[in-house]
Amino acid sequence: MSNWLELAMKWIDSLDIALTLLETHPEVDPSSVRFTDLYDWIIALEEFNDDPAHCNERILEAIQQCWIDECD
Repeated sequence: MSNWLELAMKWIDSLDIALTLLETHPEVDPSSVRFTDLYDWIIALEEFNDDPAHCNERILEAIQQCWIDECD
């Protein structure tokens, strides 16, 4: 059995984060989400376990793009 740390999402897990956001916010159009809100939603995810300070605009863009792609 794997421990919770192996299941924890990091900033590099763009697709996993996007899929979780899709489940958490199914009514939201991801292309309309501001990066400040996206950041807040990500760090609030129960499965997310990474340093909030290690985020940047490129990471948020990648996550948002994965989320948009999954909605298509």
